[in-house]
Amino acid sequence: MTTPDGRITAGVLALIVLGACLLSDGLVPGSMLTLPLVVSALASAGMVALGVPRLRRLKLGQVIREEGPQGHLSKAGTPTMGGLMVVPVGVLVGALTSPGDPRLVAVAAVTLAYMAIGAVDDWRSLTKRTNTGLTPRGKLLLQAAVALVFLLWAGLGGWLGGGSPGDVGLPFGWVLPLGLLIWPLGLFVFLAESNATNLTDGLDGLAAGCGAVVFTGMGLQLMLRGNGGDPALAAFCLAMAGCWLGFLSQNRHPARVFMGDTGSLAMGAALSAVALLSNSLWPLLLMGGIFLAESVSVILQVWVFKATKGTNGQGRRLFRMAPLHHHFELGGLPEQGVVLSFWGVSAILVLLGLVLRP
Repeated sequence: MTTPDGRITAGVLALIVLGACLLSDGLVPGSMLTLPLVVSALASAGMVALGVPRLRRLKLGQVIREEGPQGHLSKAGTPTMGGLMVVPVGVLVGALTSPGDPRLVAVAAVTLAYMAIGAVDDWRSLTKRTNTGLTPRGKLLLQAAVALVFLLWAGLGGWLGGGSPGDVGLPFGWVLPLGLLIWPLGLFVFLAESNATNLTDGLDGLAAGCGAVVFTGMGLQLMLRGNGGDPALAAFCLAMAGCWLGFLSQNRHPARVFMGDTGSLAMGAALSAVALLSNSLWPLLLMGGIFLAESVSVILQVWVFKATKGTNGQGRRLFRMAPLHHHFELGGLPEQGVVLSFWGVSAILVLLGLVLRP
C-alpha cells in the first residue's frame, strides 16, 4: 500500500477545519472561529519550526519502549516535549479572544497545569533514559489534585454544567440530573480524558490530528446551540485546534517532533474543562470516541490477559497490541493508513455529535 504524503494529508485536514470555521462564521450569528484558528495555527507552526532544532541541541530525544512495535525503534532520538511550544500558544490565543470571561482563566490554568505535569513526566523519562517518568500513582495524584482545584474554582463561580450545576445535557432534550455527583464525575472525566489522549499519542500525527478535529467539533456544537451559543469557549476550542494543526507541520509523518505527555495531558485537560463548563460531556464522549476506544482497548487487554493467565504466567490477548492503533498497525496497515483512518472516524463522530448535540 502506498503511504500518503504527510504534508498533503495535514494540509487537507487544515483546509477542512478552516472550511468548517468559515462556514460557521458565515451562517451562525456571533460565531468568530476562523481568526483564533488561523492565528493559533500560524503562531504554533512558527514556534515549532524554530523550536525543533533547539530541542535537538538539548538532546531531548524520545526513548522508545522496547515492548512496542519494533518498527518504532527507528524513532528513538526524535525530539519530544513539543507540547511546550504549542500548548501555551493555543491557551494564550484562546484566552485573549474574550479576556473578560473568567472561565477562560480557569480553563487556561488547568490546561497549563496538566502541561506542567506532563513536562515533569517527560523530563524524568529523558533523564532516566527510560520510557517511564513519574510513577503511575504519583502522576494520577497530581492530575487529581489539579482537577479538584479546577472543580472547586468552577463550583464557586457557578460555572459547572454551563450554569446548570449537576445537570448533564443529552440528545433530544433529555437531561441527566446528577446533583452533587457532578463532582466525582468531573474528577473522573479529567483523569479519563487526559490519560486517553495520552494513550492516543503513539503514531506520527495521530493525537494532534484527532485533537484538532475534536476541538473543532466542540467549538462548532457550542455555536450551534442557539441563544447566541457560547462564543468565548467556542473560540478557545478553535485556538486549541489551531495549535495542533500548527504542530502537525512538524509532527506529521515522518515526525520531526513528538508532543510527549507535555502535550497530550494538556489536550485532555482542555477538552475536559471546556466540556464541564459548557455542559458538553455528551458531545465530548461522542466526538472523542477515538480517545475512548484507545483507552478501553488498554483496559480490556489487561483484563483479558489477567483473567486468562495460566500457571506459566501467560494469558490471552484480545488485541495484537494495545492501545488500539498498534493492533491495526501490527495487522499490516501502514502507520499513516491507521492515522488517516482514525482522523476520518473522528470526523464522522464529530458530525454525529453535531446532529445529536444537547
